[in-house]
Amino acid sequence: MVDLKDFTENYAPAPEGVEHVKLKDSYHLFINGEFQKPTSGKTMTTINPATEEKLAEVAFADEQDVNAAVKSARDAYTNIWSKLPQKERGKYIYRIARAIQERSREFAIIESLDGGKPIRESRDVDIPLAAAHFFYNAGWADKLEYAFPGRKANALGVAGQIIPWNFPLLMAAWKIAPALACGNTVVLKPAETTPLTALKLAELFQDIDLPPGVVNIVTGDGSTGSNLVSHPDVNKVAFTGSTAVGKSIKKTLAGTSKRYTLELGGKAAHIIFEDAALDQAVEGIVNGIFFNQGHVCCAGSRLYVQEGIQDELLAKLKSRMESLIIGDPLDKNTDIGAINSKNQLDKIQELTFSGKDQGGEIYQSDSCSLPEKGYWFHPTLITNVSQSHRVVQEEIFGPVLAIQSFRTVEEAIEKANNTPYGLSGGVWTDKGAKLFKITKKIRAGVMWANTFNKFDPASPFGGYKESGVGREGGLHGLYPYVELI
Repeated sequence: MVDLKDFTENYAPAPEGVEHVKLKDSYHLFINGEFQKPTSGKTMTTINPATEEKLAEVAFADEQDVNAAVKSARDAYTNIWSKLPQKERGKYIYRIARAIQERSREFAIIESLDGGKPIRESRDVDIPLAAAHFFYNAGWADKLEYAFPGRKANALGVAGQIIPWNFPLLMAAWKIAPALACGNTVVLKPAETTPLTALKLAELFQDIDLPPGVVNIVTGDGSTGSNLVSHPDVNKVAFTGSTAVGKSIKKTLAGTSKRYTLELGGKAAHIIFEDAALDQAVEGIVNGIFFNQGHVCCAGSRLYVQEGIQDELLAKLKSRMESLIIGDPLDKNTDIGAINSKNQLDKIQELTFSGKDQGGEIYQSDSCSLPEKGYWFHPTLITNVSQSHRVVQEEIFGPVLAIQSFRTVEEAIEKANNTPYGLSGGVWTDKGAKLFKITKKIRAGVMWANTFNKFDPASPFGGYKESGVGREGGLHGLYPYVELI
């Protein structure tokens, strides 16, 4: 077997230049088309998780600030956005997409600085997909009568949207673009640890002359999001985040007329059969759990491998892990960046070593050392685990893969479905009939065949069970933002 480490250990550093990136020392709230100081004067500090260095001070929005943002969105909806011809709304959304493309390098760098993910992922996946979602929804803005044949689609009004830290700009695009295309206005609350690309997006809105109040951005913590969810003048709530918070939001909205979509946790499984192309499968596993540090709700953090190829697959996977490069997220050689926050790192460590305490065997490559500063975790395999182990059942959001074997198709399906979640999964086999049989029986919203973590703006995304309610993306993603008559 070729030692891939030989090809990587002598790479020269290839850092992305940051000279052209313009970050302010402090950012205010974006309300009614302007940056405004928070009423309380409170701020938060956002840091670079790779260095623990301060990036900027960010405003903390309290209830008064949320009220002001919602009022601004309501006024913009009533007086401006709802009165614009559909094709004019589409032009604004298209301008947003083009402006993101033009500034893609700056957005990618800020995403990696604030979130810790490798620049290759930010540059090649996150930012292009964000622009693509605005392009896609710009096309729907003046074609809603074709999206819903025989029905009239009316906007709901004001959408309150809350996004997580793992895909800050992409999640903002997933939510803002369809809301605007359907004629709604928006109040967006980014995650407290990764607010910077959302605030740079606010600057972009100013530059393209988006009408004031159409999109408002309030930063803060969970209390800010709670104030937004419970606000009486919000018509639609869109949330991506933890299952626990999603359940809380459902309780808050119970008995109200508010629409909601919830994209929550996941515990995706790879199912690999003896007839699969193993080298291709290994790359899919690495891409699904290691390249993004497991920071994807649909990350493939469980692996079920058919018994006859278990040893061969593990050998290939361990060999591939030896070649992974951990380090500076802005270095274009880096495969695995920093964990987003100290709290997240603590959770990953606790859950990983609970697997060891329950009898699991941990494998971590010793070919790469972790930087002394920042929040880092080795890519990790855990074998000799059972379905009852926490590391198999609970979402981990880190570069940790729990591995089990199976003998029959039925056993693989039963194990894959034996989790509270149902967001995504992947099947690896060269038999088309087997693919169709299994993917129909896996209770997950998104299933990949012989690939993993592939996204397209035209494809709906969402889960079953404790992985959420509703869909985002594609035609399905328009439904939550309209009232059909």
